[in-house]
Parts: sequence; structure tokens; C-alpha cells
Amino acid sequence: MNNDDIKEEELLEDVDQEDTTNEEVVEETVTEEVELSEVDKLKMQVDEYKIGWQRANADYQNLLKSTEEKRSELVRMSEWQVISEFLPVYSFFKKAMDSKVDVDKVDDLAELQKQVKNWETGVGYILKQFISVLENHGIKEIKTVGETFDIEKHEVLKEEESDEVEGTILKEVDPGYELNGKVIVPAKVITSSGNLTK
Repeated sequence: MNNDDIKEEELLEDVDQEDTTNEEVVEETVTEEVELSEVDKLKMQVDEYKIGWQRANADYQNLLKSTEEKRSELVRMSEWQVISEFLPVYSFFKKAMDSKVDVDKVDDLAELQKQVKNWETGVGYILKQFISVLENHGIKEIKTVGETFDIEKHEVLKEEESDEVEGTILKEVDPGYELNGKVIVPAKVITSSGNLTK
């Protein structure tokens, strides 16, 4: 082998080596581009998830707001319903107060008694109507006089000696009320201490 042949062979090796190096560089570049596009895809996916989460959160906040508005509207409607049931009672009460007996204008005692009796009957009717509206809404007055004291329903203001059994309610000072069986205002009462000596 002469020198020219050796040089030519070395040149061919250099060209082969350069081609291999160029191929590696191209492969690395393509791999980096593929890796970059995978990273870009992941970033895009993260952005999509973030946008989706933000949209879902906004929808949830809107749902909460809408639900609160509907709840408020239902409360207003139920208040309106209760008030509309009490308005006739209030109207009758006003009429009763406007038609109360003027004692100074009635000379005849029998006529006065008749007017007072009529007025009492009218007020009694209004009271029954009022009680009916309360009961329609689940409100009942707590029984007191003659009942045995119940710490859940009654509040003792005072004890008095009497021939009744100890703990029996003698007088009602202020009425108490239950709403659907649950005490909302306890009745204020006076009970027997049972110590009356005979």
C-alpha cells in the first residue's frame, strides 16, 4: 500500500466519522425537538386542566349564588304567605278597636251591656282566628294551669303554698309556645310548693 492509498483511506475514515457525527447531531436535535414537543404537550394539557378547573370553580360559585338567591326567595315567599294569613286577623282587630264601646255615649245600662257583650264576642272570634293561623303553622300554646311542672316547657318564677301537690302549676304569668312540638318560648308560671297547712 502506498502513501496515496493510505491517505485516501484516512480521508474516507474521516468522512465516515464526520457523517456519523452529523447523524448523531441530527438524531440529538430530532430527539430534543420530540422531547420539547412532549413538554409543550404537557404544558398545554396542564393549561387545559387549569382552565377547566377555573371554569368548574366559576360554575360552582355561580351555583352557590343561585342557590342562595333561590333560598332567599323561598324565605320571602314563606314570609309573604304567613303575613298574608295574619293580615285579615289584623284587619278584624283594627275594626274591633274602632268599634269599641264608648261608655260616655250610652245612657241605658242594658244597651251598654249588650254592646260590651257584642264587642267581647267579636274579639273572641278574632282570637280564635289568630289561634287557627298559629296552629296552621305548627305553633301551639303550652298548657300550664293544673299541669305538673316540666322543666322543658315551663319556667318557674315563684312558688306559693297551696293544697295542690308540689310542682302543680297554679298560675300562668306569660304563655309559652311550641313549634311543631319543640319549645320556642317556655311558659312563665307560678307553682305550688305544697306546704299549705290545714
